[in-house]
Amino acid sequence: MATADELKFQEFDDAANLLAANPDATTISIDEPVEIPKNQHSHRQEPGREEDDELLGTDDSDKTELLAGQKKSAPFWTFDYYQTFFDVDTYQVLDRIKGSVFPVPGKNFVRLYIRSNPDLYGPFWICATLVFTIAVSGNLSNFFIHLGKPTYRYVPEFRKVSIAATTIYAYAWLVPLALWGFLMWRNSKVMNIVSYSFLEIVCVYGYSLFIYIPTAILWIIPQKVVRWVLVVFSLCVSGSVLVMTFWPAVRDDNRRIAVATVATVLLLHALLAVGCLAYFFDAPELDIPAPIIPAHNGTTVITKSH
Repeated sequence: MATADELKFQEFDDAANLLAANPDATTISIDEPVEIPKNQHSHRQEPGREEDDELLGTDDSDKTELLAGQKKSAPFWTFDYYQTFFDVDTYQVLDRIKGSVFPVPGKNFVRLYIRSNPDLYGPFWICATLVFTIAVSGNLSNFFIHLGKPTYRYVPEFRKVSIAATTIYAYAWLVPLALWGFLMWRNSKVMNIVSYSFLEIVCVYGYSLFIYIPTAILWIIPQKVVRWVLVVFSLCVSGSVLVMTFWPAVRDDNRRIAVATVATVLLLHALLAVGCLAYFFDAPELDIPAPIIPAHNGTTVITKSH
């Protein structure tokens, strides 16, 4: 058996002594870092595609982010399952709102703000605020238009709240659902297409609607030119967020299908804005019945009012 002195750790002052004793030994210096060769791609990327790949992210980076922000899974019938969708702080929500109002050219909104922690808190309250803003502003706009007319009596239209809620929430959920299903279907046809999750698409649409909240307040101004300028400006801001998010995802598909997809997204977004403006703010004037004034001789005189 080996003695205690032989089992003690012995320091080697010089690697040359070790090599002299055992010429076949391999030495590694701990003072110098070991260089790890970088992964070499077997294929060359096309010019101008590096930026799009960086926006969408590689599979390794996506897996790293998903694993870094991975949460404990819970059954869908429990409160903890839905609580994860609202696990976001105020700074993240404000940062995402700022990113939707001031989009960075060439930057993917999902990749830049959403993918690390998609949430439903921001989209839910943005839609709720937009519903009440459109309903209240529409009532005030109708009041200011008819203000000063002797035959006009202001009656609050509470039904506008339910109509606005149905329209906004249906758009914020059904359109992302249809788009998510379409991207999943195209992903099965074209392997290069990058698919977003349904929650990520809902986030993009929810935050893109924030610009319409101040726009709806300014729609109270009874000037059609001002209102249409605000519509075009809001469409340019929110539409750019949608285009920069979904175009990189469908660019590898058939050219016509990719253009038609982005065009449909913008068309539905424009229909929402124009429809809200036309229904809640540019409603036709009410045809108020003329007052009936009885005459002294027993006949009835109907006066026509404009």
